Amino acid sequence: MSGPHDEEHEWPLRDWATRLRPTAGTEPEPEPQPQPEPAAAGEPLLLPQPVPADVAPAPEPEPSPEQAPEPASEQAPEPASEPASEPASWGEVAPEPEPEPAPAPVVADVAEPEPPDEHAGGELRVPDGYQVLEGAPSGGRRGVAVVVSRFNAEITNGLLASALGELEQAGVPQDVVLVMPVPGAFELPLAAMALAKTRRYSCVVALGCVIRGETPHFEFVASEAASGLQLAAIETGVPVAFGVLTTETVEQAQARVGKGAEAARTALEMADAFSQLRASVGRAQQPA
Repeated sequence: MSGPHDEEHEWPLRDWATRLRPTAGTEPEPEPQPQPEPAAAGEPLLLPQPVPADVAPAPEPEPSPEQAPEPASEQAPEPASEPASEPASWGEVAPEPEPEPAPAPVVADVAEPEPPDEHAGGELRVPDGYQVLEGAPSGGRRGVAVVVSRFNAEITNGLLASALGELEQAGVPQDVVLVMPVPGAFELPLAAMALAKTRRYSCVVALGCVIRGETPHFEFVASEAASGLQLAAIETGVPVAFGVLTTETVEQAQARVGKGAEAARTALEMADAFSQLRASVGRAQQPA
């Protein structure tokens, strides 16, 4: 049982509940629910059935063989691309890729220019009115000595053949020609001087070949050979022709084996000039 004191405390709550209760005629009318159409006579009445939330949807029916899509045509598998280089581990520096070498430039075939002429052409002309003493490369019974180096025989054989051919063409018989082989070009001056001092030969032809190498040997031999042959001619008064090749390569020497013939003509011409000189001096010394 509640006393009068409790009713004093509860009446405000009853008054608030009365305010919240809607009055008659103000309650909202419920929305009409759709009614199913009446079924025709003889048909059962179908009511919508709720679908439970935990039921999975039915799987789609598989297509029949007639409706199955045609398989795609087989294609060749694409070549797998090269795997990328693995990244360097922490703390390591990835190596830089090596640069591809540049393609070599295409150079057109160009004919090498011919070497310039080593000598000036022309012929010596002596003005009229002067006495001229000039020898001719003629032979006869004049004795000729040929001193030839065995070193670089592949070249000196050609030089010797060229010189002997020129002597034969000039009319020098073989029985008055002496051939003296020596070891190398350095020995040519000594042999030439010994032959000239015999006074049996009107001239001496010196043949040899010195090819430049990797050491200064070339300069010493070529220089001593040239100066020694000139000294032999000056001391004896017998013409000594210089037929020593001094080239950079073997190919240059092979292209100049004809210098043997040139040395033989030079020796014969100088011998003939000296012969004329001695004859003119002897005539001048004769009493009138």
